[in-house]
Amino acid sequence: MMSRNDGGGESAGHRPVAASDLSETVGEQAVRASAELPLFEVMAGMRAMRRLRPDPVPDELLERLVEAATWAPSGSNAQAYAFIVVTGRAQMARLAVLWRRCVDAYLASAGRAAPQGMDEASAVRLHEAIAYQRDHFHETPALIIPCYAYPRPDVRELAGLASLGPVSLARLAARGPRLGGLAEAASVYPGVQNLLLAARAIGLAANITIWHLLLEREWNAALGIPRGVRTFAVIPVGWPLGRFGPVRRRPTAQVIHRDRW
Repeated sequence: MMSRNDGGGESAGHRPVAASDLSETVGEQAVRASAELPLFEVMAGMRAMRRLRPDPVPDELLERLVEAATWAPSGSNAQAYAFIVVTGRAQMARLAVLWRRCVDAYLASAGRAAPQGMDEASAVRLHEAIAYQRDHFHETPALIIPCYAYPRPDVRELAGLASLGPVSLARLAARGPRLGGLAEAASVYPGVQNLLLAARAIGLAANITIWHLLLEREWNAALGIPRGVRTFAVIPVGWPLGRFGPVRRRPTAQVIHRDRW
């Protein structure tokens, strides 16, 4: 889930919401943004933006992003999510130390090679963007950390699985940790996507990262996350220094398998 894209050309005829537009209410901004940028256009221009202005993002807009996240599907409608929103400068500086350690470890390992299909020039730009974000992380206006604590299944629910048969039950038990992780992720990442789309629609830059998991215990301690609550991303948010989209992806015809693989 480590984003590979950065910067890009803004779609003709549209502009991000500037700080000067903040005299409008959040509702007015959302209405205007949605009128200017249809959903498919928002998705097509939602690149990972790692270069951010240090200017603060109003709390109303950050709350609007979290609200958009809560509109997403949640497994069993449990809504067992929470979102840590970091804007304090002292806390951001503490997290910047951890971020640097995580990014340096990534760049020295999996990040050394260019992603498959990426040319050398693009890989250089990607690494430059990652390094810029690392070196300026303490200036990040806001971080949003989605968390989830999936409710433990009721014993009666587990008993209902007996109809699968003993062999399938044994296989299911072996895959328990994977299924539990996917159940939580399936209740978090749709909300994360909503958040990213909402940010793009109102002109905010953001990108999803999971590098913090390299030092998960240290991040949890710094953020005061209770035991049993998992973090699923660290999302830096701010006004962009660069331009949005368009994204570059493999052709749809290359990724569709019809009826079977």
